[in-house]
Amino acid sequence: MLKRAFDVCAATVGVLLLVPLLAVIALWIRLDSLGPVLFRQVRVGRHGVPFAILKFRTMSAQPQVQPGPQPNQQRLLTVGRDPRITRAGHFLRKYKLDELPQLFNVIHGTMSLVGPRPEVPRYVACYPAHERELVLSVRPGVTDWASILFKDENAILGKALDPEQAYIDTILPTKLEYYLRYVRERSFWGDMRIILGTLRALAR
Repeated sequence: MLKRAFDVCAATVGVLLLVPLLAVIALWIRLDSLGPVLFRQVRVGRHGVPFAILKFRTMSAQPQVQPGPQPNQQRLLTVGRDPRITRAGHFLRKYKLDELPQLFNVIHGTMSLVGPRPEVPRYVACYPAHERELVLSVRPGVTDWASILFKDENAILGKALDPEQAYIDTILPTKLEYYLRYVRERSFWGDMRIILGTLRALAR
C-alpha cells in the first residue's frame, strides 16, 4: 500500500511539474516528423497481463522494417544509429526523455516507479518458468538497477553482429538476475536508492 501510494503521489506531482516540458516535447515531435506524439507497445505486466507502455515517439511513423532474427519476424530492438530514429528521437533517447509518458502508466496502475523493466512477450518467453512467475509477481517499473547498468544498451548492442541474439544471450540473463534480486529484496528505501541512482546516472 505504501509503495502504491508513493507511486501515485510522486507520478502525479511529476506530471504536474513537467507539464511545460511535456508540451514542448510533444510540439517538437509533431514539427519534426509526421505521426502521433506517443508510441504504444505491448509489454508483459504484473501476473503476465499485457498492457500498452507509453513513450514519446522517437521513430518515423512508418519506419523501414528491420529484419528480425527469424524470417518474417521484425526486429524489436533499436540499436546504434538506427535510420528509423528521427532527429528529435535521437535527443529524446539520449536523455531518456522518451520514457516520461510512463508516469501515466504509473498513475493508471500498470507500472510502478521502481521495479523490473517490462519486456515484450518474445523476451519474457525466454525466462525460465519459475523465475518468470517471480518477476511478474510485481508491477513492472520505470527504472531499476538494470536500467542504470545498461543505460547505454543501444550503443552496446549496436556493436554486435546479431543484436537480437546478443540481447537474449548476454544482456537479458543479467537483467533477469537484477529483476529477481529486486523482487526478493524490495523495500521502500531500496526504491529510494534506485530513484536517486537513476537521477545521478541521468545527470552524468
